[in-house]
Amino acid sequence: MQPLNTEQMIITDARHMPIVKAYAKKIGLVDTIDRLVDTQMELSPGMAVFAMVLDTLSGRTPLYRLTEFFEEKDTELLLGAAIEPERFCDYNLGRSMDKIFETGTQKIFSQLAHNALSVFNVDPRRLHFDTTSVSVFGDYDLLDPPFDITYGYSKDKRPDLKQFLVSMLCVDRNIPILGTTKDGNASDKSLNNELLTNISKYMAQHGLQPGAYVYVADAAFVTEDNLNKANDKTWFLTRLPATYNECSRVIRDAVASDQWIDIGPLAEEPDRPKRPTAYYRAYDGTVELYGKTYRAIVVHSSVHDKRRHKRIDRLLKRDRKQLEKACKAAAASAYYCHADAQSAGEKLIRKSGSGYHQLQIDVQKVSKYGRGRPAGGKPRAVLRYEYRLITTIIEAPEKVNPLRQEAGCFVLLTNLLDQQADWPAPELLSLYKSQIGIEKNFSFLKDPAIVNSIFLKKAERIEVLGLVLLISLLIWRLMERSMRQYVEANDCTLPGWVRRQTKKPTAFMMTTKFASVMVITIAHHRQLAKPLKLFQREYLKALGVTAEAFTVP
Repeated sequence: MQPLNTEQMIITDARHMPIVKAYAKKIGLVDTIDRLVDTQMELSPGMAVFAMVLDTLSGRTPLYRLTEFFEEKDTELLLGAAIEPERFCDYNLGRSMDKIFETGTQKIFSQLAHNALSVFNVDPRRLHFDTTSVSVFGDYDLLDPPFDITYGYSKDKRPDLKQFLVSMLCVDRNIPILGTTKDGNASDKSLNNELLTNISKYMAQHGLQPGAYVYVADAAFVTEDNLNKANDKTWFLTRLPATYNECSRVIRDAVASDQWIDIGPLAEEPDRPKRPTAYYRAYDGTVELYGKTYRAIVVHSSVHDKRRHKRIDRLLKRDRKQLEKACKAAAASAYYCHADAQSAGEKLIRKSGSGYHQLQIDVQKVSKYGRGRPAGGKPRAVLRYEYRLITTIIEAPEKVNPLRQEAGCFVLLTNLLDQQADWPAPELLSLYKSQIGIEKNFSFLKDPAIVNSIFLKKAERIEVLGLVLLISLLIWRLMERSMRQYVEANDCTLPGWVRRQTKKPTAFMMTTKFASVMVITIAHHRQLAKPLKLFQREYLKALGVTAEAFTVP
């Protein structure tokens, strides 16, 4: 047997990267960036960003030894052009990042997001906004940076570290269309206000006029300035903070009226012993804030807030302890007629009426005997009778039940005041619960497998790194969305974890299915080391990518 000539052979650990390349091509990643960034560098900025995106979504640290990442790989297959790995040196990448910053990261990402929404037919009418903090190590004493890396409220619970903020606007639950880096001590309230100032102009780029979209944000949105600005031209949905008196007032009204709208469960997963499914019901009311009337949806969840119930338990324990003390003192007293004992018991009941417990009083007749032992065969002589109180303490259900119901409630606030028909309470609750999508996006951006720490010493390049992560996230979510739409449209499943089928495939799940894919390249001939398995072809069909992506540049 003749030995193989391996001098011109390249074995590429392709995994899922050709799929990422296919999606990057669909949104025009390289062409869009090269068109917007004016430069004549040897390594085009679009190709530099694409290389960093591939590196990011391969599970490595962005920008770290990118040259080594592409060594012994078929760059023509992965990137679409035969580029020497040496071109991805720190110097070339740094220059590309500087040019991208000069062009504007928001301008670039906005155009890529617009491409994605058009190609994948994403509905942009439901917007979700939130912010998160990213902690950094080092001093970062920078001269005239575009944003301040400083101390602030740390959502990572690391107040000892400096940070910057990332704000993000998503559509269709978790597809990012806008992302920016902000000062580490910036307030969520001011960031909401800043976005509201420009949101109508920005959404007009996607063909939406004011009134055609709903802006969803967390409770930090609720300020007088933000409400006034939104009332003019933006429909919004947020959560009313419990610090407002109107919040507790409308919750009390909802519990007292008992006119709930049954919504049922929103989650599709079955009940689990340690994670029961939440069942929801709602009450449609109104509140008045800063002289204006808003629609308030009081939502009650069967899975109550544990912290609130612990607070109620402490309140009930304290109330019972005080009542037990009063009952003990009353039980120690002796009364010489039944009427006196009954009167004392009624007085004790009235005293406990303002608490959360009820008293049940029994008057016990107690015989008192003389001293000494009675003569044999004769009964003991009763000198007199005393009357004592026997008390039983029970919770007052008419007081405790409303308290616990109120604890399981929160209030959604919106200016969709007279639009119950178009926007019923169940629809608004479902829309607000979709806010979890953007929170999962933040988990992606701070995943240690993707970015272990921010090590760049120029704020301008950190902003461009944020652009790379946002583009990576955009592609990641588009792949996931395509798979789930395929499953829903065809009423089918895909291979999930541990040989189980799933109707909710994730992008990470998909990457594990292609972990063993390798491509052998000799000259310009490429072939898979092993043929694709049936489940891999199923995933490619769901993603809308052909098997040729692994062998054709």
